[in-house]
Amino acid sequence: MLDRLYMPLLGLAALAAIAFSLVWPQGLGARSPGPFGQTPVQQTPAMRAAMRRETEASMRRMNDARETVRAVQSQAIAPDQ
Repeated sequence: MLDRLYMPLLGLAALAAIAFSLVWPQGLGARSPGPFGQTPVQQTPAMRAAMRRETEASMRRMNDARETVRAVQSQAIAPDQ
């Protein structure tokens, strides 16, 4: 393709990508500027509560696993007579 055609098209594509990035929602973390944005999914009260429940359940599972390992190790060291 001729450079006279390719370079202006590449420049237009770059400008279009920059303009598109200014108005498209910024994913789950940050809010888009101005009238385009909405509250990110991870910042809604329902999602925060779900994430907190998942974290608490994960911590419970981890603590249960640690207690099980401790019990197995104590059994191996000093078996019941």
